[in-house]
Amino acid sequence: MSFDIPDDRQYLESHEWAHEEDGTVRIGISDFAQDELGDVVFVELPDEGDELAQGEEFGVIESIKAVSDLYAPVGGEVTAVNEDLFNAPELVNDDPFGDGWMLEIDADDTSELDDLLSADEYEEQIA
Repeated sequence: MSFDIPDDRQYLESHEWAHEEDGTVRIGISDFAQDELGDVVFVELPDEGDELAQGEEFGVIESIKAVSDLYAPVGGEVTAVNEDLFNAPELVNDDPFGDGWMLEIDADDTSELDDLLSADEYEEQIA
């Protein structure tokens, strides 16, 4: 089975993706992760204004198969949360790299993105 792995993002080994634009990092989970989880039924996310450290747990995602913790690819202040997911968590399954995004962080240090996996490295991990 093949999964969508956009090469304009970096990835954590725990399957979160990060996409940086002008110092703001948008975060979600990968196509592989949403497929492994199955139908997502609940997402718990932090509040805007919360501070996260790189690698810190920031929320929980629950599906019909499992409950998994979510980890921050970079540290910084949460500036936006995708509130659409609270009423429509299935957006994570339908469009994990688009409408299924989870939060945006004003990154303290965008060089933390260098610590993450490239699309090619992530593809090797899930192969």
